[in-house]
Amino acid sequence: MDAMYLIVGLGNPEKEYGKTRHNMGFNVINKLGELYDISVTHSKFNGLYGMGVIADEKVILVKPQTYMNCSGNSLVQFKNFYKIPEDRIIVIYDDADLEVSDIRIREKGRAGTHNGMKSVIESLGTEEFARVRVGIGKPEVGVDIADYVLKNIPKKDAELLEKSVEIAACSVVEIISAGIDAAMNKFN
Repeated sequence: MDAMYLIVGLGNPEKEYGKTRHNMGFNVINKLGELYDISVTHSKFNGLYGMGVIADEKVILVKPQTYMNCSGNSLVQFKNFYKIPEDRIIVIYDDADLEVSDIRIREKGRAGTHNGMKSVIESLGTEEFARVRVGIGKPEVGVDIADYVLKNIPKKDAELLEKSVEIAACSVVEIISAGIDAAMNKFN
């Protein structure tokens, strides 16, 4: 039997961050939980998680509760405990280098400037895992990136980002059901 999939959305745990650009990963996990009736409310390894089935595959949906910059700590504990190989890990996160509403799927790569991904790569000791990047756009000139990603999303972007979350959730399902190459061809 194949190992289950570990699907991890990056974000920050407190309510004040719930409607920020930096929580796109959490939002996609919430959407997958909603679509597949998986309650992401159990607590283990510094994360909230739920187990279920997507596209006939067992999955664990995880939202690390360590704050963004230490996301890898939670992820690697789930990976090790459930003996999940890197090729069955999918990490979802926000990306300021992509326009609002763009989605990019990659099977490996560097972290760029994203501290959550730096933590994940450092904790796993590899860049060889799937990732789904949700575009949040760049801040206006003179606006600090940390302020930009941690402020509540303005109305003009909220609807687009909500649609992005739905598309990103569909892309995760496509990775599981048809493979990463098919998902990249369909969603990139």
